[in-house]
Amino acid sequence: MPSHLPSDFEQQVLLAVWRLDEGAYGASIRSELEERVGAPVAQGAVYTTLMRLEKKGLLHSRLADPTPVRGGRAKRYFSITPEGRAGVEAVRRVMDRLWEGLPSPDPLPDTSPGS
Repeated sequence: MPSHLPSDFEQQVLLAVWRLDEGAYGASIRSELEERVGAPVAQGAVYTTLMRLEKKGLLHSRLADPTPVRGGRAKRYFSITPEGRAGVEAVRRVMDRLWEGLPSPDPLPDTSPGS
């Protein structure tokens, strides 16, 4: 088990990066989080967390080629490292043990449009 488990928001960011795979960059990560969590997420919080996770070795980043659409700026793409996967998997095991023996949680209400 990793010596330092990722915080709640770090877990969310790691899982979003893992889910997005090759398409994980700042704006796509934020959109994925907002869609999955159902609440607004500050772009600054995402970028700060991405940089912190990279320093911890839980994420890796690379710069793509610059594009004219972005005014010649390159996107920074992120990928989860084996250590990052181990971190979120360790947290999941801990949470599963904490939930063990408790009643099943009530299902979340359907908040999709038209429901």
